[in-house]
Amino acid sequence: MKRFALATVTLSAAIAAHGQIYQWQDERNKTVISDRPPTGQVRQQRTLEAAAPAPASSEAAKTLADRDMEFRKRQKESREAAEKGDADRRASAQRQEGCEAARSALQTLQSGDRVAMHDSKGERYYLDDTQREEEIAKARQAVQANCR
Repeated sequence: MKRFALATVTLSAAIAAHGQIYQWQDERNKTVISDRPPTGQVRQQRTLEAAAPAPASSEAAKTLADRDMEFRKRQKESREAAEKGDADRRASAQRQEGCEAARSALQTLQSGDRVAMHDSKGERYYLDDTQREEEIAKARQAVQANCR
């Protein structure tokens, strides 16, 4: 599409540069300007050189559809960047909450107080020393995994 637009501008500039404009006064004393030479009797005839149009910049050569497409692309990219930033913030907040929960659990287990847990039936039981050490090891792994 850009090549086509550039070729069109170049071709029109070349045609305009080679074209001549004629100016003359006819029998009724009217000034006539044309791209064709006069026919018949002419009082004054002048040949004018046509000025070549200024080369179009790349921004001016873009069509409205191209600019609209670029605008929509920029909008989509900014929307995706914002969504990615929101997802990163949510993930960071979840990691922070997981870290705080793991540290709290580790602190509770290391405090020396009696710790009660619930089994699969929903009944409460208290941890003995070996179970406490296992839970402390699990809590330390959770802290290492969540608190980076």
